[in-house]
Order: sequence, then structure tokens, then C-alpha cells
Amino acid sequence: MKYIIGFLLIVAGAIGAVLGAFIIYMLVLMTSTLFVDTNRIYDKHSRYFRWLLNSSTAIALFTCRVHLHTKGLEKIPQGTRFLLVSNHRSKFDPITTWYILKKYDLAFISKEANFHIPFWGRIIRRCCFLSINRENPRKAMETIMNATSLIKNDQVSMGVYPEGTRNFEPGLLPFHNGVFKIAQKANIPVLICGIKGTETIKDNFPLHRSDVYFEVLEVLPPEKVKAVHCTEVGTYARDLILSYVESNKEENR
Repeated sequence: MKYIIGFLLIVAGAIGAVLGAFIIYMLVLMTSTLFVDTNRIYDKHSRYFRWLLNSSTAIALFTCRVHLHTKGLEKIPQGTRFLLVSNHRSKFDPITTWYILKKYDLAFISKEANFHIPFWGRIIRRCCFLSINRENPRKAMETIMNATSLIKNDQVSMGVYPEGTRNFEPGLLPFHNGVFKIAQKANIPVLICGIKGTETIKDNFPLHRSDVYFEVLEVLPPEKVKAVHCTEVGTYARDLILSYVESNKEENR
């Protein structure tokens, strides 16, 4: 009997230690976000806030029982920043993508509402994520120029969804090809990526696991991106992504 009691005490102690560490972590995270200026566009990437972003994302994906499958990561060029474009089906798209590519310090161009999400909104702002107003061409161009500057100054790589919003229907929405100006102005490659399965996470949680598939389909070198109009780059990228999302075959990865 004393062995059972001893074992239970060890288990209870371990659970208590984990819960205590989690509480301390959450207090550190919440306190840290108080030092972020919500009215500022940051031009310097923060390693500390990137750690908060990646660690909290890992906890969220583990809690949501997300199982990640990746393909084509070896295509990503090393030693250079890049512009990532992909399809957009769920709020989990950027979350899973920045976690998969965490070593590349990926920041996203996103709608303003995402910067008002409790705690995470401040963290992504400090990690040089940028908001965009697609209804105001002048403001949208300011965002493109800010993204270009961040890349040129070697602060982050940039991710953007050319559809402009989540697509809840089969296929893809029309692309906003102006985003490819970032790659042209910064003289960087374009990563054309596809993602599947993120739209099932909210329905599967908490009873079922969600399988998310992410693939780097092709990398366009900077000289190829600069040699043509943004519309041509967008058409090529859209056709490639459309072929991926319309494919029903999933490989074991």
C-alpha cells in the first residue's frame, strides 16, 4: 500500500510541477506583452518575442492535437530572406506555417483585426508582422514598402496570402498580385506553398487529431521574379497552388 501511495505522491508532484511551470510561463507571456506599443510599426525583430510566439504556438498545436506533415522544405534557399505565398482556408494557416518555418523568422502581412487578439496580437506586432488595408491603395503600398524594408534589413522573411482573405469554397479566390512587388523590390525568391487540413482543426478538437499538410511547391529565384510583371508571377503561383489544393491524393510523409 505504501508503494501505491508513494507512486501517487510522485505523480501528483509531477502534475503540480507542470501546472506550476505553465502558470509561470503564462504570467511571463502576459506581462511581456504589456511592453509592446500597439501604435508602433516595429522595424527590429525581437528574438525574445519570437521565442514567446513559437513556444506558445507549440502549446496551442499540441493542445489542439495537430499533426504536421511537411514536404519540400529542402527547396528553401538558405542564407537569404524570401516571400512566402500560399492558399488560405483557416485561421490556423499562418499559425502552422510560422511554426513549421520557425527557424526562418517568418512574419505575415495580415488584417488589422488579428493585431487585437489578446496577447498574441501584441506578440506578432513585436515580431514585425504588418497589418494591411486593402481598401486603401495608398495604405496598402505603405505596408508593401515596410515589408520590403524589413526584408532588406535582414529582420524577417515575409508571408502573405494573395487571396486576401480566407476561402471557404473549393479552389482559390482571385489573387491580389501587387503583393509580389515585395519580392521584386527586395530582390528575393518567392516560395510558392500549399496547405491542407487546417480547416478541420476547429471541428476535430478536442476528440480527434487533425492532420495538416504543408508543402513547398516551388521556389522562384529573384531574377525570374524581377524579369516579369507581377501579374505573370501571380498567375503562375496561383495555377501551381490550385493544382495542389485540387489534388485529393495525400502522401504519407
